[in-house]
Parts: sequence; C-alpha cells; structure tokens
Amino acid sequence: MSAFLNFKSHLAELFNQALSAVAPDQVGATVLIERPKQASHGDYACNLAMQLAKPLRKSPRDIANALIAALPKSEVIEKVEIAGAGFINVFITTAAKQEIVRGVLQAGAGYGHVHVGQGRKVGVEFVSANPTGPLHVGHGRGAAVGDCLCNVLHAAGWNVTREFYYNDAGAQIDNLTLSVQLRCKGVTPDDPSWPESGYRGDYILDVARAYMAKESVVSDDQSTVGKGDVNDAEAIRHFAVAYLRREQDLDLRAFQVEFDVFSLESALYTEGKVEETVKNLIASGHTYEQDAALWLRTTDFGDDKDRVMRKSDGGFTYFVPDVAYHLDKWRRGFERVINEQGSDHHSTITRVRAGLQALDAGIPQGWPDYVLHQMVTVLKNGEEVKISKRAGSYVTLRDLIDEVGCDATRYFLAARHPDSQLVFDIDLAKSQSNDNPVYYIQYAHARISTVLLQWAGERNALLAADVSVLDSEYETALLQRMIDFPQVIETAAEDLAPHLVAFYLKELAADFHSYYNASRFLVDDEKIKLARLALIAAVAQVLKNGLALLGVSAPEKM
Repeated sequence: MSAFLNFKSHLAELFNQALSAVAPDQVGATVLIERPKQASHGDYACNLAMQLAKPLRKSPRDIANALIAALPKSEVIEKVEIAGAGFINVFITTAAKQEIVRGVLQAGAGYGHVHVGQGRKVGVEFVSANPTGPLHVGHGRGAAVGDCLCNVLHAAGWNVTREFYYNDAGAQIDNLTLSVQLRCKGVTPDDPSWPESGYRGDYILDVARAYMAKESVVSDDQSTVGKGDVNDAEAIRHFAVAYLRREQDLDLRAFQVEFDVFSLESALYTEGKVEETVKNLIASGHTYEQDAALWLRTTDFGDDKDRVMRKSDGGFTYFVPDVAYHLDKWRRGFERVINEQGSDHHSTITRVRAGLQALDAGIPQGWPDYVLHQMVTVLKNGEEVKISKRAGSYVTLRDLIDEVGCDATRYFLAARHPDSQLVFDIDLAKSQSNDNPVYYIQYAHARISTVLLQWAGERNALLAADVSVLDSEYETALLQRMIDFPQVIETAAEDLAPHLVAFYLKELAADFHSYYNASRFLVDDEKIKLARLALIAAVAQVLKNGLALLGVSAPEKM
C-alpha cells in the first residue's frame, strides 16, 4: 500500500469525482471534509449531500446514496456510512493509518506541506517599526507572528515575500532628530528645556556619541557617516535613522527574522508616488475641498466619516502614503497582501481600503488582509516589568532574547491567537518543566533522539519496519495526530493563525510523552522494536517540522 500523506485532500478529490458524476452542473461546489467530534462517526465527514439538497431538489439522503455509489474505489477507505439527515461518514483503514509512519519518514522535512497556495504571490508586511528606538516586545510579537505566518503560508504552497516598511518621515522622526541633536549639544532629558515629545532612553545618547565620533553606519540597504556638526539637523536625521535601523536589524537577526524587501516611507515622496496617488484620487471624483483641507469621501466605501487627506498646512495625513504604498504593492503583482500590525492600527484599515477602492485600479474589495496583535505584558517574579534601562520606557525584544533565549521568546510570542492579550512570564519561559510548553515540546524531540541514539541502528531499516503491529491505544493516538498535521498547516494558512501549529505541537508532545511513559522501545522482539522506533522517528520528524514553522529549534539532547 502506498503511503497517503493527506487523507483530507485525497477524500476531497474522490468526492469531487463523485460530484461530477452525480451532478455535473454543480461541479465547483465546495467539498468540505471535516473531522467528526465523535470517533464513532468515522474518521472524516462530508456534508456535500446537505449542500446539494436545495439546488438538486432532492433529499440529502438520496443524494448521499448517489455520491457514495459514484465514489471511486480507494485502498484507504474501509467503509462509508450515511448519518443523520445526510452526512457522509468515512472510515479509514487501519493499514492506511499505520502507513503514515513510512510516509512521514519518506517525506522528511516536506511532510505536512500542502499546495493550496498553488505558487501564487503573497506579500506579508510585519514589524514595520518606526526607526526611532529599539524594538519593544510588541514589535517582537509582530515579528514572531509575522515570521511564523510566512513559514506557514510557504508550507501551504504560497510564494511568500517578507516586507518591512519603515516610517522614516513625519513628526516622530522630527522628534528623534531633535532629541539626538540636543544630546549632541550636551542637553539631557533632566533639563527643563527637554521637549515633552523628546525621546529619553539611553540609546539616544549612544546615537549622539556615534554621530559626534563620525562613525560609519551600514544598515540593511543604506550607509551613512556621522558629521559631528551639531547644527546640521538634516545630517543628524539621516544618521539617526540609519543607526537605529541598523540596531533593529541586529535585533531581528538575533530573533532569526529576515526580510526580502525593505520599503521606505520617504521614498514614496521622493519618487513622486504620494503625489501621483493624490492626483489620481482627485481625478476619481471622491475628494472635495473644505476648510482649506482636501478630504477623501471614505463614506462612499463604508467608513463612518470622511477623512482629511491634505491638511490646511499642506501636509498629508498618515493614511495617504499608506494608500500610495499599497498601490505600489498591487502594481508589484501581489494577488494577496497581509499586514501584521499592532491593534492600535485598527483605525487605518477602513481608510486604506477606502483609498484603494477610490483609485478604481482594479483592486478587489477587502484588500489587503490584516492580522492585528494585542499588547504584551511581561512578568518576572510575579510582577510586571515595564521598562528597560536602555530604552527607558519599555521592555525591549533584545531584553527577552537575552533573558530566556530566542526559542522560548519566539514560541511564547507566537503561541496564542494574535487577537488575545499575552502575558509573557519570564520565569515560566526559563523553567525546565512540563509547565513550560516549549520545553515540553523540545523535550519530546530530545527523548526520541536519545532512544534512537541508544539503538544506534541504520535509519533506513525503519522504512522497512512492519507497522501493522502498531495497534495500541497510544500508538493509534500518535498515528492519528500525525495524520492531522497537513490539515493543521492548511487551516493555519487559511485562517492566518500560526498559533494553531503551537497548539498542535503541544498535543503531539503530550501523546508522545504518554506513550514513552507506558512503553519500552528497545525490546528483544525485532519486529516490535523496529515498528516502535519507526513510529517515534516519524513523531520526531513531525515535531521538527512543526517547530521549524515557529522558528524554534529541535534539540537532540537537553
């Protein structure tokens, strides 16, 4: 029997073939294959007969009988039953489930990958921090969620581009420039003349010292040299942005996050893209002048009120360059764009989408997609940690990495739904106990590696193992859990929910630890030994594949 790596996809294809025979005019209807909540209802259930009842004007049970009769033969199906009003329940053969062990071992790092993306282009923008200081834990959550989402989309068959958008223009950059300039002149944040909106962290002094020392700074795509002239605000601005971009680059590398594209807000102005976008919006007829300002009639596209585009002083509001930036993404050929941002950006969604619709550039409604994450609270010794000595007003991402390591930081920041508030417990993240989920998962992989090292046999021998003896309660649970992995990736990609991978890994680890505590692996019976070793080697592969999606290592010893 050949090893099926994705039962759900296989069954969906079979039901599509049955649909084309039973109701050719309904081909294209969504064939939904789901897991029943009760094991007695089979391994998978299909509600296609219920969907077709109205268009075909027949009872669901009659349609279900016709679909089952037209269902192509498959060596993985044991039986098919009709339940209730017309649900079709499918039972998978034990042999097919057992064969997943060989399938995982053969597929290796590719196990779990699906092809729903079909190589289509998707641009994922995340982190996109203003270059005004070190990355804080909120940026870290965005980095973890965004990077894991990219990994999941890639595993689901999308052609992924990772993008970082720098807001290197506007009032915050003006505040940064003034803050660095004052430190260059010897003014400290304790001075009464220090501006209310000035930045007070120690890193501002670091920037000032580097500028005065005429240091050379190279960031991801630009370089600059400090001039040491305290009166040249433009030189200070350019140097400070480059310096802090470099610092953010270093933080992201320590977090094992890389980007394919860096975009600058300032470039949208210098390249005329903001001006072009404004002209096109005016030409679209969706703008008007009022109170010496230019307004966009966003209420035409679902907003609760119209929005100012160009203020009375001639400056543009912040969403205008955002519209220009997303128009540029559309022109770059991204069928899909996803923005991972903090929840405080919620108000921009309607405005940006409205601006893109007003351009009448063929951009579909609801484009781009957004994933918004909530704030992070950091606890240590049971108390909230609010500041970093270096940043002065918040906990930095580097603080967390230095304290608990990259693996734990990435896992904890990505392991909950982005829309839920997150409490990052430093003590839990550092603990070597089953209460620490990342330790619990990594320990499962390390345990398996230790057993296989003790065995010291040839790994290829596991491919020939007789998996038919894997029939205990623990073994069946592990087989079923591994079978679910491709579906977890598909769902995580569809729902933009990479935390589902973290949930899955914790459940797989729990199944393995239960098996480990109840079983022996290096037994005298060669057939049973090889089968059990093949099973846990497959489990280790799935753990490793899942951890890789989260950007977390799979240690062989702990």
